[in-house]
Amino acid sequence: MTLAEFFSCSLLAFGPPLVMFALTVANDPIRIIIMIAAAFGWLLSFLLSSLVWFAVTPLRTYLAFGMVFAIIFQELFRYGMYVLLRKTETGLREFSENQNIGTNKLEMGYVSGLGFGAMSGAFALVNVLADSIGPGTLGLTKGNEYFFVTSAAMTLCMILLNTFWSVIFFNGLDEKNHLKIVWVVASHFFVSGLSFLNRNELYAATILPSYIILIITAVIAFRCAGGTSKSFMQSFSGQNEMEIN
Repeated sequence: MTLAEFFSCSLLAFGPPLVMFALTVANDPIRIIIMIAAAFGWLLSFLLSSLVWFAVTPLRTYLAFGMVFAIIFQELFRYGMYVLLRKTETGLREFSENQNIGTNKLEMGYVSGLGFGAMSGAFALVNVLADSIGPGTLGLTKGNEYFFVTSAAMTLCMILLNTFWSVIFFNGLDEKNHLKIVWVVASHFFVSGLSFLNRNELYAATILPSYIILIITAVIAFRCAGGTSKSFMQSFSGQNEMEIN
């Protein structure tokens, strides 16, 4: 049972991102490099936020303190990725098999966001998955049996959110639309803050609002990429092949 729980939670959390990687990133080495660079950027942001948390001894016991600085550093590194990619897009276009990578600006936002999300998801869930293998199962004598599946669902939510956030963030910087940037930062704080409800096993109160934010963010990112209702419907009918603009 524990092994089945491990694989089911792993596929729930990482199955859709893995498909996204296989279909949109794996066929281009430049995209893979961008994704790895973004994942490394997330690691650096995590390291810096950990150093701040470790340095301020009186506030170590407050999880909210660590969360605030973690989000701040993540958004700063998201901005750093934007600056880095904008300065190197000409060179990337020359080396890439996809000659549109320089003009298709949000493509780099999507790829870097997927790297951000994949690394954050790995850090969020790897220890939980290790515990899910055994030797026991939550819910038999102590703990909530929904803990593992909730953790996997929230990990998937954060991976997808980071992907969409980067698209919106990059588009907001390109268009100098500060409302889009505010949405990214504010929704990041909101969804991360909801995770504190898990301490009281209020999983529904965490998951439902988070996925509502995910749907709204996905729609905004879709609009930023030039998507319309017509093109959305055509993507299901096979009349149009969707690309990130």
